[in-house]
Amino acid sequence: MATIITMPRLSDTMTEGTVATWLKNVGDKIVEGDILAEIETDKATMEFESFNEGTLLHIGIPAGETAPVDSLLAIIGNEGEDISALLSGAATIAEAVKEETVIEDKNETSTLSASLPNGVVVVTMPRLSDTMTEGTVATWLKKVGDKVSEGDILAEIETDKATMEFESFNEGTLLYIGIEEGNAAPIDSLLAIIGPEGTDISGIAGNFKIGGSTVAPKTEESKTTSVENTVEAVTISTDGKRILASPLAKKIASDKGVNLSQVKGSGENGRIIKSDIENFTPSAVTSAPAPQTVAAVVEKTNAPAPKVFVPVGEVYSEEIKNSQMRKIIAKRLAESLFTAPHYNLTIEVGMDEAMKSRAIINTVPDTKVSFNDMVIKACAMALKKHLKINSQWKEDAITINHHVNIGVAVAVEDGLVVPVLKFTDTMSLSQIGGNVRDLAGRAKNKKLLPSEMEGSTFTVSNLGMFGITEFNSIINQPNSAILSVGAIVEKPVVKNGQIVVGNTMMLSLACDHRTIDGATGAQFLQTLKQYIENPVTMLA
Repeated sequence: MATIITMPRLSDTMTEGTVATWLKNVGDKIVEGDILAEIETDKATMEFESFNEGTLLHIGIPAGETAPVDSLLAIIGNEGEDISALLSGAATIAEAVKEETVIEDKNETSTLSASLPNGVVVVTMPRLSDTMTEGTVATWLKKVGDKVSEGDILAEIETDKATMEFESFNEGTLLYIGIEEGNAAPIDSLLAIIGPEGTDISGIAGNFKIGGSTVAPKTEESKTTSVENTVEAVTISTDGKRILASPLAKKIASDKGVNLSQVKGSGENGRIIKSDIENFTPSAVTSAPAPQTVAAVVEKTNAPAPKVFVPVGEVYSEEIKNSQMRKIIAKRLAESLFTAPHYNLTIEVGMDEAMKSRAIINTVPDTKVSFNDMVIKACAMALKKHLKINSQWKEDAITINHHVNIGVAVAVEDGLVVPVLKFTDTMSLSQIGGNVRDLAGRAKNKKLLPSEMEGSTFTVSNLGMFGITEFNSIINQPNSAILSVGAIVEKPVVKNGQIVVGNTMMLSLACDHRTIDGATGAQFLQTLKQYIENPVTMLA
């Protein structure tokens, strides 16, 4: 299915972008992570990576031309796919975007810019995901009075998808913080003010009106959390300086075991990009200490964890402010449970053959397959045989997905995220294992991209590693079903009329009755059971 790629907002003040160079042509094959184009913003020229795979079917903005943010930049899809409907719809959207941008420029931007002292820049809450309407400042990594260089991380911001680092595109001194840690605000709200040291900004913060509200200046300096007290793993060199690298470059470096502190970046401000890692030769540098993580720095301080003293016999409670992630989890699960008529089907699966097969598979060098990987593979194959399970409910129609994108629920510190394995049915067991480990690891380190949590058609949730033998999950909409996987249990079983010791696992399928009838769900579970109990059939 074709995907529309729009002009991204690559800086907090960007309203339009210019395509400096296209690095791909119509008809070229696109792999996730490929550089599509170089885009000039109001700050710099930056590489724009693709988060989609397929064929480049259409270029909407030729090299050298300028267009507003959210204009049609490109379309990626299957080779030969008809995109005429997308092009006609995009033309209408483009006109609306252009008109809206002109109105914004006339009513707000020009007035605000004219009133700012020389060198002063207002930084607003960025839109870090396509569905983001507000963001929460998780952590400030700079405090009022700190020097800020282009590329420095100002703050970590929670979106509706993940917690992401927010880089500064400006240089100067951090003069003002508009949103305190833990507080949420709509996109385009006043986040910070950067400018020359000592600049009087009292009139700016008080008169800054955006999103329908005026932000009043704060009289006391914002409370911040220093880098040394942050447990989020951020790559830093041994001299304490942050290593700038694109997400793709970091992933390739991790896969190849390349020490980022040894690589010289050729990108903007020394940023390490994909080609730097691919062209890196270890023998060309002297050995250097491996980069540390902030978590490692914290360990060296041996700082004791804070303890709360509770007098014996006294009633004590505390409130923990809901994170943006927790709010979204509550909202979406409540919507799912109260709008989709759930029912659950449970089946017991014999795991003896799966255990034998896994042991053999994992004897292959550089191969590591988990039982969860085997379940995911079995689900992908079963979904191709029972397409109604791989569906979505709409008021006027049911969408049957012929592609299989399985979401894998991952528990993180603040809640739950669901990274997605795109086109799972085309992956081998070892590919599934490698991708799941990569996504889960980056999920726990808050490094997932929003695009990596979109587009699932089915979800798998596994609590077996916690000893939970059976449970029911709430459907991850717009999916029609979610599979709950329990622990493998050794127990007496009947085989050929004899009671013997066997290993079994409980699977529970939660279904949306609007799209999946009971018999359909039961047939899917029977097929799933056959694949898991006979793993050789998954290797055919």
